[in-house]
Amino acid sequence: MKITWLGHAGFRIEIENAVILLDPWLTGNPMFPAEKRAEAIAGATHVLLTHGHGDHTGDAAAIATELSIPVVGVPEIVGWLQATAGVADGIGFNKGGTVALGGAEVTMVMATHSSSVTTDAGPLYMGTESGYMIAGEGHVIYVSGDTDVMADMQIFADLHAPDIGILSCGGHYTMDMKRAAYAAKTFFDFKTIIPCHYRTFPALAQSAAPLAEALPEVEVIEPEVLTPITI
Repeated sequence: MKITWLGHAGFRIEIENAVILLDPWLTGNPMFPAEKRAEAIAGATHVLLTHGHGDHTGDAAAIATELSIPVVGVPEIVGWLQATAGVADGIGFNKGGTVALGGAEVTMVMATHSSSVTTDAGPLYMGTESGYMIAGEGHVIYVSGDTDVMADMQIFADLHAPDIGILSCGGHYTMDMKRAAYAAKTFFDFKTIIPCHYRTFPALAQSAAPLAEALPEVEVIEPEVLTPITI
């Protein structure tokens, strides 16, 4: 399995026979080198979206159209991209549902945030925000999506026992490092944590050191853009 950060909350996850592009915001992302776009999306099989905000859906339609691959997420986002952005193939599902993506089992779980796209008439709400459990190759990855700490996380741990956490933890728009560490200690038994939704803008945390210091028994990996993490 390879997990590659694309900056902000975007990841390339190579698991089983799938190459999943999670929340691929590449164009205009200050963390992502524009000249590396082809490398980042090569061989992708699915685009997986947590919610509608532009810093998560930014390149979803363009990539899905270019590569003729499906967009996966809540029905409102998938349907809107099919109706307005030329996306031909979509897999819409919802909380508690599981879909098979190239041999990986992806279950949608709750998050607490907001979800909309920007239109000329103002924000258009795109269903509800979500996280995911991605199971394959003997591991379960918890993708928190943009969220704060939730008591629901105990249910997620009981049902899925994730050993890898991809956690939004930059603060301001999501939980910060302290709250992410609390969630990890209170609800989960992670072996590996990859922080995200940080370093992108001055308003966000610039280092995950506080997260690592609070979780000495967990491998907290500060990712580098386009440098694969092999697990």
